[in-house]
Amino acid sequence: MAGVSRADYTLGHGSGDYRVRHYDLELDYRIGPNRLSARAILSAVADAELGRIPLDLAGFAVKGVRVDGRAARFTHRGGKLVVRPDRAVRGEFTVEVRYSGNPRPVASRWGEIGWDELTDGALVASQPTGAPSWFPCNDRPGDKAAYRVSLTTASAYTVLVTGELVGRRAGGSATTWVFERREPTAPYLMSVQIGRYDEVELASAQRLAVPRRLRDAAAHDFGRQPGMMRALQEWFGPYPFGEYVVVVTDDDLDDPIEAQGMAVFGANHVDGRRTFERLVVHELAHQWFGNSLTVADWRHIWLNEGFATYAEWLWSEASGGAPAAEHAREWQSRAGSDVAIGDPGVARLFDEQVYQRGALTLHALRRRVGDEVFFGLLHSWAREHAHGTVTTDEFIAHAERAAGVPLRADFAAWLG
Repeated sequence: MAGVSRADYTLGHGSGDYRVRHYDLELDYRIGPNRLSARAILSAVADAELGRIPLDLAGFAVKGVRVDGRAARFTHRGGKLVVRPDRAVRGEFTVEVRYSGNPRPVASRWGEIGWDELTDGALVASQPTGAPSWFPCNDRPGDKAAYRVSLTTASAYTVLVTGELVGRRAGGSATTWVFERREPTAPYLMSVQIGRYDEVELASAQRLAVPRRLRDAAAHDFGRQPGMMRALQEWFGPYPFGEYVVVVTDDDLDDPIEAQGMAVFGANHVDGRRTFERLVVHELAHQWFGNSLTVADWRHIWLNEGFATYAEWLWSEASGGAPAAEHAREWQSRAGSDVAIGDPGVARLFDEQVYQRGALTLHALRRRVGDEVFFGLLHSWAREHAHGTVTTDEFIAHAERAAGVPLRADFAAWLG
């Protein structure tokens, strides 16, 4: 696909000089003063010798850095923590960072994103560049790692972190929660949710965390989610994670947010009438497309948003609403054509055209190859790239192999 160069999609974050394999985060968060004290240990690997290790970290006070256990020099400005070990590293190495401060969202061209205070608690919504608002990272979507997150905060609050809860220790007025995220995860898909939540079991391995005042309305609004899960597994293959947790905050949010094995909705998305049900299936679909299969860089974002939007159309048809073909006809007449959705440019990453024309691309592919081949290739695409990174060219090649016909010219027209 022609268009903006790959470098333009780094958004000023991340480094290709090394890969992080594991993050170990120890966080102590005081809700009232919004104060975070933390230690992060990154286990990484570099193929070539590195004399400097760039990390992404917002405006915290960095108290000290060690590389392979030895104190290291560093500079920290403009959201970049540049570490200079006393001797260059190559192969496996560790970086330990101790830092503290008042976490806040980081500024971006799409608004402020990342760690955010709620009226009573906190949330993390990091797509695409908000992860440095709470931990030092190699902030690019293609650098996926495992995580261990330990978070201590006031015992009156529930803590939910993307991952499996493996420990909880209460001590006085504070409780420490320990989560492990074993599947490779992009930094922007790690999330922390802190609030006064009731938990509702929707189905096996599907939970809802919700303020008590919204419990009944949310149980209704998300009541068909287990059916969505069954439908998406039929269309895309087995659910790729151990559980799925939906958090409804007590504050309003502009849009719901997906994280690894989790989605976050605002109180404004709950009305007891399933008004926002399309968003429920959209965020669930991201667990396959966006979370398990993560874009190598943001140029390929239609592979996230087009797929999740098409899941809305499929669910509409399956649940008795308008069929997918009707949605396609509607958006064919409404969607603009001034964005090359296969290469939209940084300023248009979240343009409606990326979502709707991305879904139109999938519907056109379905019509071109037929349902049996189409849904078969979605299954094999999700299976073969599970917990990995993907690109548009890889999807086109996969579709051509599955269909047994050349499709590159079709995709050029659909995505152009």
